[in-house]
Amino acid sequence: MRNLQVLLSLILLTSIGTTCLAADNPDMASENTELKQRVEKLDKEMAELRKMVMEQAGETKAQKTTDADLERIAAKIRKDSEKKAVWSNLDIELYGYLKLDAAYDTSRIENGNYAQWVEREDTQDNDDQFNMTANQSRFGVKINGPDDSVMKASGLAEVDFYGGGSENKSHLMMRHAYIKLDWPEDRFNVIAGQTSDVISPLLPSTLNYSVAWWTGNIGYRRPQIRLTKEIGLSTQKDLKLEGAIARTIGRDDAIAGTESGEDAGIPSLQGRASVTLPLFGPQKTTMGISGHVGEEEYDTLTGEQEFQTWSINLDVTQPINKWLTIKSEVFKGENLSAYLGGIGQGVIIDTAEANYYKEIGSKGGWIAASLGPWDKMQFNLGAGIDDVNRRQVNTGDRIMNRCVFGNLIYSANKHTDIGFELSNWRTEYYGHGDGDSLRAQAAIIYKF
Repeated sequence: MRNLQVLLSLILLTSIGTTCLAADNPDMASENTELKQRVEKLDKEMAELRKMVMEQAGETKAQKTTDADLERIAAKIRKDSEKKAVWSNLDIELYGYLKLDAAYDTSRIENGNYAQWVEREDTQDNDDQFNMTANQSRFGVKINGPDDSVMKASGLAEVDFYGGGSENKSHLMMRHAYIKLDWPEDRFNVIAGQTSDVISPLLPSTLNYSVAWWTGNIGYRRPQIRLTKEIGLSTQKDLKLEGAIARTIGRDDAIAGTESGEDAGIPSLQGRASVTLPLFGPQKTTMGISGHVGEEEYDTLTGEQEFQTWSINLDVTQPINKWLTIKSEVFKGENLSAYLGGIGQGVIIDTAEANYYKEIGSKGGWIAASLGPWDKMQFNLGAGIDDVNRRQVNTGDRIMNRCVFGNLIYSANKHTDIGFELSNWRTEYYGHGDGDSLRAQAAIIYKF
């Protein structure tokens, strides 16, 4: 204890002496105030250090503490004070929602928990079904920083529970996981990771998880490196240019056991150009044209065969007035199963000619209107269709898939929505077995 008191006294005396010398020396007078503040701070720190020694070592042990022991304790305290926060030194935001879906279908629907198309009804007509799931519950993390005067860095990761598994033991599925580097003054950014496709970027507002996929809305998510540049054409007009090098997602080859997109040896390319300008209505209109091109390779019994995947797409967002907005997209392309086009059909074997593979072409689109909100209610109406080239399919394949939907979403409070949706589905098959189904779906959503 005596050593501790001597050390404290010496430190204080030295500091006081330095302060006095500064007062007598005109050249050091300007530093007097700063030195006094340093003495006061040092006095406070030494008092806290003594208190911590007493608390950590106990009164008896503190009395036996040597100068070296005190220095080690001080070094440890300084090191602990310099440690970063346990969570992160970046700005991290959690977001997402919990969602329960319950749906009744008058005929069997693929997938059931959400609607893709109606199954063939040539053997079982009007085979109704009921499904209930919480798989669409979603969790995400937004990460911001560090930022400097030129570039802003951020990241995002998001999952839901549609990754497979039994109904009450569903697996996580990665939706997004990417890094974003943004140069705001240059209106330029780079995204590296998995996120939504550049092509056909719009989505209708549906309770159905599949948001008109396989019924006119193409585009999904995949690993990519994306560059985006915005150009001001005038004070009222903006041009956006987007381009991406993306992973080609194919399918496993039953013969060679390889993945056809990987086996192609090259990535896919995506691009979009859009313009935002005032046409009519309270807000600006956005019109875009996009497309992609890629290649798959199949190892068949007759050797390697390469198949193209491509699309060209148009999209429009048009606010009509403060309570009505219209969105629409149209597309045309081939081998679009990985982009949720062609009603899930991409490359098939032509049964009329043994071991002959070919791409399936399709075209279609969707249109939707969002109305409201009025008080606490929002309405959405829309329709979509995917029309497959009948000359490129086999008997029993899907050739047309159509959906018409309408929903009401009621905001019970800031974080809770209750929704109800009615949709009519029709799927036609090459040959026979067309299917029709009326789907009624209810959902409760808690957002955070």
